[in-house]
Amino acid sequence: MPGDKEKNVHETNITAVASFTRQDIGKNENVITTIISPFTSHEVKLTGDVDEALKFALDHSDAQVVLTPERDRKLLWKIDLHLMPILCLLYCFQFMDKLSNSYASVLGLRTDLSMQGDMYSWTGSAFYIGYLVFEFPASRLLQKFPVAKTLSIFIILWGIILMLHATPQYPGFIALRTILGMLESSVTPANLLITGSFYRKEEVFLRVALWFSSNGIGTMLGSGAIAHSLVQYEDSYSIAPWKLTFIITGALTVVIGFIFMFHVPDTPANAWFLNEEEKMLVVERIRANQQGFGNKHFKMHQFKEAMFDIKTWLIALFAFASNIPNGGITNFGSILLTEDLGYSVPEGLLMQIPAGAVEFVGCSLLAFAASYVAKKRLFWAMVGTVIAVVGECFLAFSNNHKLQLAGYILYSIAPVGFICLLSIISSNVAGHTKKVTTNAIYLVSYCVGNLIGPQTFLEREAPNYKTAKICIAAFGVFSIAILGAIWFVYWFDNRSRDRMSSDAAEDFALIDNHEFADLTDKENPLFRYEL
Repeated sequence: MPGDKEKNVHETNITAVASFTRQDIGKNENVITTIISPFTSHEVKLTGDVDEALKFALDHSDAQVVLTPERDRKLLWKIDLHLMPILCLLYCFQFMDKLSNSYASVLGLRTDLSMQGDMYSWTGSAFYIGYLVFEFPASRLLQKFPVAKTLSIFIILWGIILMLHATPQYPGFIALRTILGMLESSVTPANLLITGSFYRKEEVFLRVALWFSSNGIGTMLGSGAIAHSLVQYEDSYSIAPWKLTFIITGALTVVIGFIFMFHVPDTPANAWFLNEEEKMLVVERIRANQQGFGNKHFKMHQFKEAMFDIKTWLIALFAFASNIPNGGITNFGSILLTEDLGYSVPEGLLMQIPAGAVEFVGCSLLAFAASYVAKKRLFWAMVGTVIAVVGECFLAFSNNHKLQLAGYILYSIAPVGFICLLSIISSNVAGHTKKVTTNAIYLVSYCVGNLIGPQTFLEREAPNYKTAKICIAAFGVFSIAILGAIWFVYWFDNRSRDRMSSDAAEDFALIDNHEFADLTDKENPLFRYEL
């Protein structure tokens, strides 16, 4: 009967005044309390299998810390100073690694490896096949083992693999591209986990934008400082310039891997640059996230929730649609500039420098606007995506080479949508297994889009590649519509939660350190989505 159900829910929630103790931590059979989630109507048991942040909070429960606005600003600045440069540098280098294939394509790679037909297209797709296959295993490894140390090992290995690109014939080159994709599949989920554990929800978008848009710096350095220099002085080298491209970028990556290993902490609790009081203040700062540092145990119910959540698949659909253009332009950008738009090889490499600058500055400015002007990150993501689609249309439908070049450069702001949804996963997906699963699905979709992208460049249509250009514009328009749908779903869910009054929410708020119970966004009655 309705009345009995209401009574049972209330009686269950009366026990919510219970608290976690240090003895409960790590013991899944220790049920602290039980609530009925008002959003799923399912029973939710709070056990000792909680977030790692709770262990730290309980160990320091006797300490009295006060987070004033001034201390908060100083702490945020200190975290930024120690984390953001290395995260940005890592992303800069990994994108140089991806673009090395594009640079090599106009420096003699295709000739020396006797590539014909769609053989070069498969060098781009092979990378994302490896990425696709290994994304779930990589995400699981990052959950189970210390995230920064695990990532640093991946970085060092992919740097070695990249240097080996200079040695094989075509079959071996394809194999190495596949392995490279497997190893690089770890970088985005790891950076996202690290960022989410140090920053509040509202701070994440700008930080993710800074390190992700450092791809633009990688473009400027790779095309200008490395590839262009190799072309200018190619007669001075004893080996082919395309081989030097892989050797130089690979060696730089190995160096950054070792720096990352010793510099970046796995969680705020073992951050070498924070004292004990500052570590406690970080924990206090991130309480508002209703999330903590992470949980190393795989939870099947969270996995299922991620798989059956419509928001997961809307986010994945955006990753797929927006990265078909990305996969094509990343691998064929140099070829379009030199063979379609008619620039010489040195000129074509230099023309990529303004594109890199637009990506870094444009994406960062839009994220800054979302943090300090109109605080709606999905709105600014849509603004950036519309600008990118205008550029895609210039590239696809104009016959004026200058307008096509402008379109190519404008397209560089397109990653802001992808960046926004990365930050959305960090902010809006709670429960560590659910977050890792959603992130993996998002990046698998990213891989599928990037894998398809190069295949739209048909050899028989060279050098104009009309089909590919139309696909770029069409999927760009589609991605705008998906962003709008995601915005609506989050807005509607928040509105429904605000209207719903429940004993569960009131009682849940009474549990000490409830923010670190490793509940999903659907299980937690106090959770609200960032727009």
